[in-house]
Amino acid sequence: CRSKRLCRLLTSCCNPCGDLALIDVKGFDPKDITVTVKDGKVTVSAERKVECNTGVTRTSNYKKFIKEFCLPPGVHDKEVTYSV
Repeated sequence: CRSKRLCRLLTSCCNPCGDLALIDVKGFDPKDITVTVKDGKVTVSAERKVECNTGVTRTSNYKKFIKEFCLPPGVHDKEVTYSV
């Protein structure tokens, strides 16, 4: 598995240099990750389901990740940028 990290850069007029938050989402593809910013909160979630069918047996592996946190004072929802 390759490690994937989600970088979220918070910028605001009060803090022009911005703050950087790294969230480890190891085991998830970038297409599995969702970031939402609403009402001063950032939510990072990811889900994936892997099925394996050997012809004799069938197994499923399901992973889910959710992390939510509040934006620092002075940072507005529209000022948040992120990259995967």
